[in-house]
Amino acid sequence: MFSAMSEYGPLIAAVIAPHLGGLAGAFITKREVPEWYETLRKPDWRPPNWMFGPVWGTLYTSMGVASYLVWRDGGGFSGDAKLPLALYGTQLALNWAWTPIFFGAHKKGMALVDIIALWGTIGGCIYTFWSINHKASYLMIPYIAWVTLASALNYCIWRDNRDKKD
Repeated sequence: MFSAMSEYGPLIAAVIAPHLGGLAGAFITKREVPEWYETLRKPDWRPPNWMFGPVWGTLYTSMGVASYLVWRDGGGFSGDAKLPLALYGTQLALNWAWTPIFFGAHKKGMALVDIIALWGTIGGCIYTFWSINHKASYLMIPYIAWVTLASALNYCIWRDNRDKKD
C-alpha cells in the first residue's frame, strides 16, 4: 500500500494543488455573485453562472495532471522541468489571485491586467511543456481557451461598467 502511495502521491498532490486556490476563490465568489456581480452589465454571450464551477474543476484537474507529467518526465524541480514548472507556478499564482482581485476587491481593471498576464504564462507553459511531454502541453489547451473567453468577458465587464467604482 505504501509503495502505491509513493508512486501515486506526487500525481495526487499535483492534481489537488490547483484545486486549493479554486476552493478558496469559491468562497469569495459565492458571496459576491448575488451581491455584486449580478449588478454589473455583462455581454449576452457570457456563459451561465452554473457553468463556471464544473469547467474550473475540470481545468484544475487537467493542469494538475499536466504539471505532474512535466515534473515526472523533466527531472523534477532541478532538471529540464525547472523553467516549465516555474511558469506553471506563476500561472497558478496569477490564476488564484484573479478571484480576490475581481470578486473580492471589485478591481475589474486590475483583474484584466492579471488575466492577461495569466494568459501569457499559460502560453509559456504550453510552449515549454511541449519539449518535455506533448500530452502535458495538450492538456493545457482547453485551459488557455477558457481563459481567452474569460479574458474577453473580463474586458467587456471592465469596459461596460466604468461608471461603477473600480
